[in-house]
Formats: sequence, structure tokens, C-alpha cells
Amino acid sequence: MVDETQDDNAELDAEVFDPPEIDSKYRMIILAAQRSKQLQRGADARVDVDRKKVKPTRIAMREIADQKVNFKFTDQEEEGPATVEN
Repeated sequence: MVDETQDDNAELDAEVFDPPEIDSKYRMIILAAQRSKQLQRGADARVDVDRKKVKPTRIAMREIADQKVNFKFTDQEEEGPATVEN
């Protein structure tokens, strides 16, 4: 019984995402397009929608708005310590 509770807690911890803030509509479009491709290839939707009625792009946008998708910006990593904020 205790092992099942620990497994449930581990699953909840794995679902916590802390994505960075999207700073432009162009990044949002690129991110939604990439997630949409994943959904079209068979990835499970992370929001409760009817996949037969809602297009993958809309599902991706809702997932991003609800912060259900984990991502990072690779171009900001290249800049290094110059982007550090106090």
C-alpha cells in the first residue's frame, strides 16, 4: 500500500513543468508547430480535449498556454552569462 502511494507521488512530481516565458509571438508559433508535429505523430495530448474535433495546432497552443509543455530556448544558451538578470 505504501509503495503505491510513493509511485503516485513520483508521477505527480514528473508532471511539474517550469518553462521559460515566451517573449514573442514568433517563438510561440514555432513552439506550437513543433508540438503539433509531435501530436500528429502520435504523442498524447496533455490537455483534456477531443482529438477528433480539435486540430493538433490548437491542442499545442492550449498546452503551451496551460504550461503543460516543457521546453527551453537554445539560442539563449549560446549567449551565456550576458543574459543573467539580477
